[in-house]
Amino acid sequence: MSKAIQAGWLKIQKEGGEPKVVRAVDSIVDTVQKNLKALSKDVTVNVDLATVNEYKKRKLMQQVTVTSYKISKGNHFTTTIEKPETDLTLELISSGDWKVKKFKTYNFNALGTPVACGHLHPLLKVRSEFRQIFLEMGFSEMPTNRFIESSFWNFDALFQPQQHPARDAHDTFFLTRPANCSTIEPTYMEKVKKVHSVGDYGSQGYGYNWKIEEAQKNVMRTHTTAVSARMLYAAGEQKPFKPVKLFSIDRVFRNETLDATHLAEFHQVEGVVADRNITLGHLLGTIKQFFSRLGIEKIRFKPAYNPYTEPSMEIFAYHPGLKRWVEVGNSGMFRPEMLLPMDIPSDVHVIAWGLSLERPTMIRYGIDNIRDLVGPKVDLQMVYNNPLCRLDKHSN
Repeated sequence: MSKAIQAGWLKIQKEGGEPKVVRAVDSIVDTVQKNLKALSKDVTVNVDLATVNEYKKRKLMQQVTVTSYKISKGNHFTTTIEKPETDLTLELISSGDWKVKKFKTYNFNALGTPVACGHLHPLLKVRSEFRQIFLEMGFSEMPTNRFIESSFWNFDALFQPQQHPARDAHDTFFLTRPANCSTIEPTYMEKVKKVHSVGDYGSQGYGYNWKIEEAQKNVMRTHTTAVSARMLYAAGEQKPFKPVKLFSIDRVFRNETLDATHLAEFHQVEGVVADRNITLGHLLGTIKQFFSRLGIEKIRFKPAYNPYTEPSMEIFAYHPGLKRWVEVGNSGMFRPEMLLPMDIPSDVHVIAWGLSLERPTMIRYGIDNIRDLVGPKVDLQMVYNNPLCRLDKHSN
């Protein structure tokens, strides 16, 4: 009815308050019906786009697109399918078939087949960058292939008392076979025993009964500083003394509770410098230079305690992503009670600093859980996909 009223065929009158529908014209021409009948007979009908859209809306018609193709014989038309040859073989040459055979064209823009090969773990990539930084700064790498150490070198030689909590079983892995080391250099051992028990070299020591049984216990090394102690002892044996700059990057073991940021096995990065009359200022400057080559400019220090360094400092770096200061390592100057029993001259001072390898690797590759970086849950596809490590290095 609305369409009839809109076309002017009907109209509504109000008489006596009630509307009535009455005829407005004597006769009508149904254009819609006329057009639809014409379309049903495949007769072309000239209507505007608005009318077509109205017919579609009223579901009186639908538009169908018909695509037709004309097929003809080409220059390479054939009734047989022949696979092109990909290689010029000895048989083709000897038989002469190469003259009539079709060869597949070479696509020199195509990528070759990926070569199956191994991939470096992210830890090894970051380790390589750290190692290069130390070498650029003139350091020499220490041999770190001794995972098992005696408690003497791991603790006692570092002036760490035998009652220290770090030497308990809940912090350290002790070996059961062999449980004890076989030999300790007796002269040096007596010096260490004396400085622990009654004091020497101007120190009062710890004042306890030092026991060789505790020193002989074998442990999984808890830090690479045990390696540094052996190297400093070797340096003290050389006469005259020669300054050394040493570094190490290798695994250490601690009886830690496993969580998202701690493992029982991790890597420690350590730098050691031994020279005459170097001071705390040299330590601060060397650390700043080292971290600047890692792309870390904002560094600050906080006093700390360590049995074998005095003064001791924790190292903090500003993390732009977290927008806060984050602890990145520890540092200090080795105590005379550690150095003088090694026959290192009294005017030689030793500065050292250390940090873990896992934390910067996790930051570099955006890994939140250390168990996704090391251990049985590591996704090998992650090792395959991760790019090379490129630290923002520069020297001041």
